[in-house]
Amino acid sequence: MSFKKLIEPLKDALEAQGFEAPLPFQKKALSKIKGGANLFGIGPKGSGRTTTMVLSVVQKLQGKAVEEAPRAIVFAKDKDAVLEMYREFRKFTNRTDLRVYCVYEEHNIDAQRDDIYDGIDILITTPLRFNKLFFMNNINVRKLQLFVVDDAEFLFRGSFLSDVSRLPESLERCQYLVFSTKYDERFDRWQEKFMFNSQMVVVK
Repeated sequence: MSFKKLIEPLKDALEAQGFEAPLPFQKKALSKIKGGANLFGIGPKGSGRTTTMVLSVVQKLQGKAVEEAPRAIVFAKDKDAVLEMYREFRKFTNRTDLRVYCVYEEHNIDAQRDDIYDGIDILITTPLRFNKLFFMNNINVRKLQLFVVDDAEFLFRGSFLSDVSRLPESLERCQYLVFSTKYDERFDRWQEKFMFNSQMVVVK
């Protein structure tokens, strides 16, 4: 898929950052994601995984704020990863009206709850803080369109995998995107339970 098929704010942001043509990973993954496929994106750092994910989320949401409930949730391993992902999204959403918000443990949960209630489109979160907010009924997931995990290797430490795996039980229709440096056989369970007919993009 070429960048020409993206919405104008994304094309403007790509041009401003010096992107001239899609990287191999982006060429393979963007069209599959745009088509609605559940996807495992496997590639090394620097292959364009993160940019692919950000572009796909903004494109799916058409760069427009809608109602109050989040339509995309991105899981990252810790506060630093959440903030880094937030900065990546801001590079591509500053020409849109999308509301990007991040939550992590080292911040007041009541303030986070209030901000989410006021209305967001994209939530970037650690699994632990998300679960705490979710089970306190502070996050409405009825409008969720995209469930994303970035640098998914972290899921296999501690309770992260079970923490993240709980959300799909509450979802009806949703597109699942998992990005990692390698595929882990423990993801087979996700394919069986909710990532049906998932596709894989691998770039070495």
